[in-house]
Amino acid sequence: MQYSQGNVGRVFTLRLESGERLPDCLEQFAKEHEIRTALCTFIGGAGQGNLVAGPKDGDSPIIDPILCPVRGVHEVLGLGTLFPDESGAPILHMHAALGRDGETLTGCIRPGLDVWLVGEVVIMELEGTGMLRKKDPKSGLSLLTKE
Repeated sequence: MQYSQGNVGRVFTLRLESGERLPDCLEQFAKEHEIRTALCTFIGGAGQGNLVAGPKDGDSPIIDPILCPVRGVHEVLGLGTLFPDESGAPILHMHAALGRDGETLTGCIRPGLDVWLVGEVVIMELEGTGMLRKKDPKSGLSLLTKE
C-alpha cells in the first residue's frame, strides 16, 4: 500500500450541458483552474459513449479492455479522482453506474461519455498529497504512485 495525507482545498461546482464529453471537459477545467489533485462526483445524464467494463482476461499480463457501448439516454452517478500524469497533465479516473429502464451498466468512463441535458459535478481539490499517475510497466496502466 502506498498512501499520503493532504487537505481539502478549493471546492468547485459545475453544471455541464448536453454534448460536453467526460473526461475531457473536466480535465480541461482542471488545467484552466490549476487543479492538480481532486475528488470528483458526477450526477446527471449521458447520451452516448463507451465504458470499460473490465479486462477480457483477468489472468493475462496484457490488459485488453472490454468496451461497453452506451446506447440511449441513461441516468448516471459517478465518482472519481483527478491526479497528474508524469507530464503534469490532469487525468480523471472515474467509474460510473448508468441506468436505463431497469438495466444498469457500470464501468470506467475513460473512453468517453457525452452529457445528456445536464451533469452536476463537484470537484474537491486535494492539497499536499504528493501522488501522481505513473505508467506501470507490468500492467501498462497509469497507476497512482507517490512522487
